[in-house]
Amino acid sequence: MPDDFQNPHPLEPDVSKSLLPQSCQLVIFGAAGDLSWRKLLPAVYNLNIDGVLPTHFAVVGFGLPAEGHLSSDPDEYIRGRAKDGITRFSRQPLDESHWADFARALFFVPGSFNDARAYAQLKAKMEAVDQQFGIPGSRVYYLAVPPTLVGTCVEHLKTAGLIADPQELRSFTRVIVEKPIGRDLDSARDIMRVVGACFAESQTYRIDHYLGKETVQNLLVLRFANSIFEPLWNQKYIDHVQITVAEEEGLAQYDPKTGEMIATRAGYYEGVGALRDMVQNHLLQVLCLVAMEPPWSLKPDVVRDAKVGVLNCLRRMTPAEVEKNVVRAQYIEGDIQGRRVPGYRKEVRESFEVMKKPLPPESVHSTTETFVALKLFIDNWRWADVPFYLRTGKRMPKRASEVAIQFKDVPPVLFNAQPEVPLDPVVLSLRVQPEEGLAMRIASKLPGPKVHIYPVKMEFNYSSSFGGTSPEAYERLILDVMAGDATLFMRRDGVEAAWQFVMPILEHWERMHVRDLPEYQCGTWGPVEADRIIVPDGRRWRTL
Repeated sequence: MPDDFQNPHPLEPDVSKSLLPQSCQLVIFGAAGDLSWRKLLPAVYNLNIDGVLPTHFAVVGFGLPAEGHLSSDPDEYIRGRAKDGITRFSRQPLDESHWADFARALFFVPGSFNDARAYAQLKAKMEAVDQQFGIPGSRVYYLAVPPTLVGTCVEHLKTAGLIADPQELRSFTRVIVEKPIGRDLDSARDIMRVVGACFAESQTYRIDHYLGKETVQNLLVLRFANSIFEPLWNQKYIDHVQITVAEEEGLAQYDPKTGEMIATRAGYYEGVGALRDMVQNHLLQVLCLVAMEPPWSLKPDVVRDAKVGVLNCLRRMTPAEVEKNVVRAQYIEGDIQGRRVPGYRKEVRESFEVMKKPLPPESVHSTTETFVALKLFIDNWRWADVPFYLRTGKRMPKRASEVAIQFKDVPPVLFNAQPEVPLDPVVLSLRVQPEEGLAMRIASKLPGPKVHIYPVKMEFNYSSSFGGTSPEAYERLILDVMAGDATLFMRRDGVEAAWQFVMPILEHWERMHVRDLPEYQCGTWGPVEADRIIVPDGRRWRTL
């Protein structure tokens, strides 16, 4: 941030998120896994570098590493794993002078999630760490595990006496549950019921890392701190909204030097697909912030009430509407930035070979979708008949996420009187990644004696305006949990409402029993079939 930057309008205490992170242990279940390696441990390291972690703090990992990877000293295993992940993925480079201090607070307990003896060992380790670091018994359990293991973990935590009463004043216990919560409405309810039997709702943080991104958080500020937008934020002035989340990566990550597969999500993603993985949580949560009514306060449950109100107003699709308004597809071999990459089915096979696991029979001819595009409507007064176009896909030309608000055309008079050359519409676009910021495209006159209209762009970029790089989403969200701020986390009724919207789509797909999906080459913006849900409306997908 520039030295001369000052906040001229400090917010009131209940708005400023002024709660400070409290002393605790962050206990990562699945610490040997991909999410911990790529995201969680680098996030904690960055928080340490920035000096925002509480004074009394430590990380304890729990889980089973891949066979043959655990050294004789479990603590050294997690420290090596963390150092490798930080070197590869951290937004701030590894600082050797800082590393030793950070590493001394990393510990690991090897054990199976369904082994009661391992939880006894975990308890003994945490008590020893409490004494070493002066931590008052407070815990944040991060369940970086598949949905099927969430219930097992929380029940063993309860049996082992590792969950404090929510009324306890001296210490606290909180649990972070990773998405997706279940694979359908019934399984989500089962998971939330088991978690609810062990943790109070006030102790439960259902995480969606997209809500921790600066631009996503800025949506509320943009809407409710600028008087020019909110009066226009409705069906009278907005033509349509597009929300795009494009991923350059596929299932696997490869070492750029050797070409060797170094990580894969095939074990999780195969059989899950883009609708469950991205639409049901990420895209619908962003949609809520775009479309919600103004909350009367920024207290967590007031904001979450407003978001659930949007989900409850989503128009449920009939089977005929699913066919008309939803497109799914799967990537095939293609080129991304001059590099040849395999198709989805081949990547699944190679991933299971690397994991040394048998390929499930249904995965030989997998119909797991890696791309979804859909058109939906919000049936309330503000958004009646305004289409929202959502799309997400893997192996697209680049990593990019955007919310684009397209305003209605000006009347066909004056400068827009020639139907063969209509004016470009005004578009407000919010870039969520990779370069966080926003832009507005407006019409302007070209210099010269004649009147020629040309679209120009007004832009704001976080890094150039405020300096440095924005914190990663996981950094912000982990801090919020340690501070007890649930604003950016999903509430139980919100999870159910999102699944209720998605279920008619999933159920229709299951009844269809298709053998092959539409295909798109790696390095393209998706299948041609995606155009059929937007082009007949006289609109087109934005090029990012």
